[in-house]
Amino acid sequence: MIIDLKPSIVEGRTLTLRVLIFVLASIALMMTDHRLSYLETVRTHLLAVVYPIQYVVNLPVKMSQWLSMSVSSRIQLLKENASLREENLHLQVALQKFEDLKTENERLRRLLSSSKRVGERVKVAEILAVDLDPLKRKLLINKGKKDGVFLHQPVVDAQGVMGQVIHLGVFSSIVMLITDPDHELPVQIVRTGLRTVAKGMGAVNRLSLLYLSNTGLSTGIKVGDLIVTSGFGQKFPKGYPVGTVIEVTPDIGKPYAQVHALPRAALERNREVLLIWMQEHLSAIDEPLSRFIKQQFKK
Repeated sequence: MIIDLKPSIVEGRTLTLRVLIFVLASIALMMTDHRLSYLETVRTHLLAVVYPIQYVVNLPVKMSQWLSMSVSSRIQLLKENASLREENLHLQVALQKFEDLKTENERLRRLLSSSKRVGERVKVAEILAVDLDPLKRKLLINKGKKDGVFLHQPVVDAQGVMGQVIHLGVFSSIVMLITDPDHELPVQIVRTGLRTVAKGMGAVNRLSLLYLSNTGLSTGIKVGDLIVTSGFGQKFPKGYPVGTVIEVTPDIGKPYAQVHALPRAALERNREVLLIWMQEHLSAIDEPLSRFIKQQFKK
């Protein structure tokens, strides 16, 4: 079988010639356009036609870049927001600590100021615990026998009388507040000089004034009268604020009226209290020491 290769050779040469002609024509057009800009108008129209296609083709890339930047910016903003929130929380905690220290400083200043008013030896004690019995009003403080605390020692704050020591430990003591039902305190009405007894009622902010007759109410006591310690019983310094009269009610059919007072001391809000040593207590403490010194000199 004989294959004739001449047509294929002729077709190949024809194709090569055509390509060469197209290349030469393209070069000629390019050179002509470069020198004379004949195709500028055509190029402009072609670009106008092609631009939407280019825009659509590039749109996914631009959207991807925009989304990437948006997500990145959002993540950065969230991180900055979280950081600012944390910093704000730290600042708020620091501010609360500062306010707490400021309040404590003011309380201690008031306590020291009240100690000057009492004019006796005093010592600041911290409240460790509060009796949870709703009818009992007792506190545990961090001062005891080692600090010179004694039974029935008066306890006050910057506003008024709080109570007295009823149980002693080596390092701590229990204080009965004046609002405890078992506590009674000799007091005096400042305006009239009338003496009576303030008894606790178990309530947080209520004292009962005993032995005030119905017949003497008009001249003896009025709402708003200040009540102070009378000094009787020699447990509390004389003239220290106890409370203010808030209610005076005649009790028909009974010899005594119902008279109630509001304690001046911040019984439920204090963190620190003042223990008082009156002059007679200091003398009792110093007397054994004086006897010991005299005995040493006699020897």
